[in-house]
Amino acid sequence: MTLEEVVKLLEAEIVWGEQYLDQEFEFAGASDLMSDVLAFGKAGVLLLTGLANIQSVCTARIIEAKAVVYVRGRKPDKEGIELARMNKLPILSTGFLMYKACGLLYSHGIRGLEDR
Repeated sequence: MTLEEVVKLLEAEIVWGEQYLDQEFEFAGASDLMSDVLAFGKAGVLLLTGLANIQSVCTARIIEAKAVVYVRGRKPDKEGIELARMNKLPILSTGFLMYKACGLLYSHGIRGLEDR
């Protein structure tokens, strides 16, 4: 699934990274606990989180996530967006709760980290 397809499926807003809509994703992970993301995250993941601060962008960068989707309509602040821009990390925001966003992705072929 491409990032553009993720945008459509999750009815997401592109906060930053329109030029990366052709990126492909095979798996995703979701958590509001960045310690869990650091422990279980893998390079290339589509990260879903409701933690909309610079720490989530830093964590995504550390695990080499391909993109971040903020759930519940959340968005990072200007510092977070600037850090994402510097690291070429696309940022999306969806109004869906995490459960629904993950369910939609899974039902359309995106697997979890444990299935990778």
